[in-house]
Amino acid sequence: MASYKRSSSPFLKIAKKFNCFYINGLPKRHCKPFVVEGHQVGLVRPDIMVELLRYPEVFIVRPDSVELNPAFRDFDERTARVEQVLQECRANNTFVTLKGWRNECYNVHSVLTDPPLLRMDRSATCLFGIRNYGVTVNGFVHDSTRGLCMWLQRRSPTKETWPGKWDNMVSGGLSVGYGVIETAIKEAQEEAGIPENMLKDIRPAGAVSFFFESERGLFPNTEYVFDLKLPSDFIPKNNDGEVETFDLLSINELKEMIASPDFKTTSSPIVIDFLVRHGVISPETEPNYAQLLELLHIIGTYHTTLCTSALAGKGNLLE
Repeated sequence: MASYKRSSSPFLKIAKKFNCFYINGLPKRHCKPFVVEGHQVGLVRPDIMVELLRYPEVFIVRPDSVELNPAFRDFDERTARVEQVLQECRANNTFVTLKGWRNECYNVHSVLTDPPLLRMDRSATCLFGIRNYGVTVNGFVHDSTRGLCMWLQRRSPTKETWPGKWDNMVSGGLSVGYGVIETAIKEAQEEAGIPENMLKDIRPAGAVSFFFESERGLFPNTEYVFDLKLPSDFIPKNNDGEVETFDLLSINELKEMIASPDFKTTSSPIVIDFLVRHGVISPETEPNYAQLLELLHIIGTYHTTLCTSALAGKGNLLE
């Protein structure tokens, strides 16, 4: 049996990259839980806390938490007061992430199935480490000569985030007012021009979760994954102006692409998950198979459980 060095796995390196906060940030940062109505909904970095101190009537920075003022009575008031602060920060260029203001909101929950506590522009959620939910559709083809292939898109160079990077064929955040399958179908039609008769073959394929960090903030994400087998003669066509081009890649080309700096880091877990489910990555081919699978599902039922453990001094749960 061949022997492997654990550090030699390119897939594990990628997994550590899209989980960089989980791997490197939790034991080292003095982050504080973000609390709304007694529920922890996120995590706030020290650099963000410094700015929030300027708004004590909205955000109460305590020794062990950052709390949204409990005097705010309901969903609408909480939303309006936070929006007011964010718009002021946006006007003052306080946070780089707000340059990508979307006018598209995400609900903020303690748990997705619970009633939302407020809504927030999607560009701002990373300031508070709020768990985001998204949907990805893997468009794949069984080509007669190239074998299993997957469609990727190159993002428009004018996109607010990851401009010009290669990405999954279809993806989108779970915005206010849309369900999971509804989002998958909407994004498939808008981003790739997939007609309704083909979308009847869309299949749920579970979810992946990860905890990424960039200069913009903290990104605990859960992505609901769908697979869609497409006809070999179908070519995706963008309808919303957010895609520059599409390309159909073989499995070997796909493995090279996701390791490239030209690929969107936070989309690589969906591709790795696809390769695992289709037997391309297996215990026989991947020396770090078990750890890789763990890093595709690190958030579990609620990401702040991990944050609280780290803050309590338990350190990195992978160690």
